[in-house]
Amino acid sequence: MNISASPPSGMRDFLPEELARRRHVETVIRRVYETYGFLPVETPSIENLTALLGKYGDEGDQLVFRILHRRDKLSRALEKDKPEEKDLAELGLRYDLTVPLARLVANNRTLPRFFKRYQIQPVWRADRPGKGRFREFIQCDVDITGTASLIAEAEVCGAVAQVFKELGFSEFYFHLNHRQLLKCLITRAGISPAKEALVLVAVDKMDKIGEEGVLKELENRGIEKKLSEDLLTILRRNPDADEIGKIDDLANLFSDLPEAEKPLAELRELYDLLASTPAEGHLKIDAALVRGLGYYTGPIFEIKIPGLNGSLGGGGRYDGLIGMFRGEEIPAVGFAIGFERLVQAMEEKKMFKTLQSGPQLLLCRFEDVESADVLLVAKRLRAGGINVEVYPESPKIGKQLAYAESIHVPVAGIVGSNEVSQETITIKKMATGEQTTLSWEQAAEKIKSWCVIQACDK
Repeated sequence: MNISASPPSGMRDFLPEELARRRHVETVIRRVYETYGFLPVETPSIENLTALLGKYGDEGDQLVFRILHRRDKLSRALEKDKPEEKDLAELGLRYDLTVPLARLVANNRTLPRFFKRYQIQPVWRADRPGKGRFREFIQCDVDITGTASLIAEAEVCGAVAQVFKELGFSEFYFHLNHRQLLKCLITRAGISPAKEALVLVAVDKMDKIGEEGVLKELENRGIEKKLSEDLLTILRRNPDADEIGKIDDLANLFSDLPEAEKPLAELRELYDLLASTPAEGHLKIDAALVRGLGYYTGPIFEIKIPGLNGSLGGGGRYDGLIGMFRGEEIPAVGFAIGFERLVQAMEEKKMFKTLQSGPQLLLCRFEDVESADVLLVAKRLRAGGINVEVYPESPKIGKQLAYAESIHVPVAGIVGSNEVSQETITIKKMATGEQTTLSWEQAAEKIKSWCVIQACDK
């Protein structure tokens, strides 16, 4: 029987060069998040389905990977004519990192009043794989719980903006909206509030399927064509206005709706606050921004890059989520960077320079050198901070150097019996052919100077 060597659909293997780029990006994200005072946490890959379901909306819940019961419990469930979901599974893979955070905060009452956390871990979604869409992917979340102050929104967005700047992006934009204003838009379009969730799911797909696609989806969901067209007309209002002008336009649109006053004031305040962060000059008011997850309650935001479809991350305020676990409302806000799309965007824009992955030095030897001696040289060089690979055999030196060139190692080290007795090594810079013989300690320092490589364009 032939066994496929490919990973499951929507999953990937990563080779050393890819991992070097990914780890560089992750290092920048961690460093920036920590400069903002965020602390790292980790949560289990598997959560109780009771914790996961009912937080993402109907479509999101359908994308949660369920984990079947095992052995006798599964056999008993399958014996039923129509087993219910609880008969088959009670655990699932986490869909995002926000719901697990809400559970963690609810379960740990000794946390600080204002808990600033970041989390970089994989999540899983039973989605249809496509370009830039995977079933397993990394999210990089940054959240603040315990305060309703819009300073929290400004801090998470400011941290994300700093990440993008340090990675080398100059053009990126935070699209800002407010979840409560979306309710007002639906009211103004004359659509029943009972159909709010259906409408928002369709509008959330605007970037992917365009206006015609949204109209068709709304029609399929039972929304009258005229009402759908009125909604899109509202969303297209005054596209050439500056950002404050867009807020003023929304204020005029909702002048007779008292429920719009608070979200409009918050959106205006948030815009002003973000002007004092690294997000300054990277802000857009976007009345069509939805953020499809069902737990958002206030300001919402996404980060986008011109010329690239879709977002590279997003988030918002979710004041009711922790209360689902703890029985008391704890305000919270967060932002998740879409790690895979971020790395993909950097690759497409050729923002990475050569990153050092693997050994800095391949240690070669003449056949008169004992294996124990070459391992001793490797030990001393590693103690000096050098990443060393030992060529495991002893063919002619030319063959060993050809292998060094084939694996793109920066430096080759050559050891003969004389070098062993004198505790020296001949090192060769592969890119230029420069070569010198030094003591082991001196060689370690020289190799370091030859292997300084900038990670990416600034």
